[in-house]
Amino acid sequence: MVKREELKVEKRAVVGKKVKKLRREGILPGNIYGKEFKSTSVQVPVKDFLKVFSEVHETGLVDLAFDSQAIPVLIHNVQIDPRTQTPVHADFFKVNLKEKITARVPIVAVGEAKAVIDKIGLLEQPVGELEIEALPTDLPENIEVNVENLAQVDEQIVVSDIKAADGVSILNEPSQVVFKIGELVTKEMEEEIAAAEAEAAAAAAEAKAEEGVAPAEGVEGEAPAEGEAPVETPAQEAAPAAGEAKPVASAPPGRGSGEPKEEKPAEAEAPKK
Repeated sequence: MVKREELKVEKRAVVGKKVKKLRREGILPGNIYGKEFKSTSVQVPVKDFLKVFSEVHETGLVDLAFDSQAIPVLIHNVQIDPRTQTPVHADFFKVNLKEKITARVPIVAVGEAKAVIDKIGLLEQPVGELEIEALPTDLPENIEVNVENLAQVDEQIVVSDIKAADGVSILNEPSQVVFKIGELVTKEMEEEIAAAEAEAAAAAAEAKAEEGVAPAEGVEGEAPAEGEAPVETPAQEAAPAAGEAKPVASAPPGRGSGEPKEEKPAEAEAPKK
């Protein structure tokens, strides 16, 4: 029922801000503490820690090999670097195998709810963990709950419906909801869908309105709207149509045809010598 992994740790002399150097070298700083046990600083290779922690998490017993003895511990308070997602510190809680302790264990849904299969509703899980009490050797890795009989909206499973293993007591309120069938589409979802549809319709109407706008009159290079006469520019008005004679500029007064030309007087001849 309980995994008994073994993890070897060493006494740690580096403390305070200097532990950053250990982390850069792939070493995880930690502490051993517990009832009637003096807190001790230890260190362990990160790769060794992750191998064990991935198996037992925070509910499985670990035999901590330290100072020529095997100390039964639970791994607590694992701190994770948010950038690298690697552990930067861990505590090892020494337990008395003959004394009950409290722990939080995850809840796991078993099977598929009938309401989900029939597409009547969605399976909701308001609680992810349960607080339990048991001897360290009786701590379960998780608590499984069968949800197959949930067939209608609002049907639920509460803490009092869960049968714990022998030697394990659940400390949560008996009326606390663990699993529930919710509606496929809630009022909030309906409002979000309606708002999205309205926004899409408004965007489509705006795009259609922009496509139907006629070009401004007199703008060179744009075709006229259907049924409208082309607007001539000043340059087009001045140009003659094909086959027409170009207009002749009128002569100034006295130069027109039919009027006698004004003759210049003859210059006086110079006297002969």
